[in-house]
Amino acid sequence: MLLSSDLLFSGGTNRAARWALLLLRLMVGAGFVAHGLAKLGRGPDHFAHILAALGVPFPALLAWATILVEIFGGAAFLLGALVRLAGIPALIVLAVAIFTVHLPNGFSSIKLQSVDRAGAHFGQPGYETDLLYIVCILEVMLCGAGAWSVDGLIARRLTAKS
Repeated sequence: MLLSSDLLFSGGTNRAARWALLLLRLMVGAGFVAHGLAKLGRGPDHFAHILAALGVPFPALLAWATILVEIFGGAAFLLGALVRLAGIPALIVLAVAIFTVHLPNGFSSIKLQSVDRAGAHFGQPGYETDLLYIVCILEVMLCGAGAWSVDGLIARRLTAKS
């Protein structure tokens, strides 16, 4: 007897797993697009200056590369299109973020420093959120795009032609 995980990893039709993958995909896609658009909105030069201050080589080139990965990679995840391919540069962006920015800040992404009448004040985030994105991306890359995806539509059409 196959377990639900066996169905999931063998390309089976476990409906709950397909919908769970959709939720992961939508979260990753929305997060990446939002971060990419925020960088674009502040101006790629602003992000390039941040990268230069961190000692990242070729900051202007990598600022644009990061913005494009976040916007177009995020869109690919939202659509479920070529997620296994789109996941590779997304994982690289996250790894670079961990090692250049977040690692010195520890694990926790929420560092409450104080609360006053103006509200809560937080310190620099750690790498927790980046790890969560990495796990979600790896899950989608390993298991496929799931329900309501371009990848699924293409697979169904190819199967129908066979």
